[in-house]
Amino acid sequence: MILKDYIKFLKEYKIISLALAFIMGAASTSLVNSLVKDIIMPLFSPVLNGDLWKEAVLSMGSIQIRYGAFLAELFNFIILGLVVFFIAKKILKEEKIKKK
Repeated sequence: MILKDYIKFLKEYKIISLALAFIMGAASTSLVNSLVKDIIMPLFSPVLNGDLWKEAVLSMGSIQIRYGAFLAELFNFIILGLVVFFIAKKILKEEKIKKK
């Protein structure tokens, strides 16, 4: 009885699909990080003085704010968001065409 309820729960809330999406999300994060680090950022290196901008720090007495590392992560996040947006837009467009 409990096993049946558990299987029903897995199917009803699509837990397996969620787990697969989580795994694919982690893999796509690595892929996008590589895209940013290995392909996009070398194009900006002459302007940004290599990777030194990632180590930029604002010092206020004993407080150090590492804004360079934050900006690097923000840049990765924006690109990841754009990649997911374009993929989702393409998939939703295909589903819309199939429904017609």
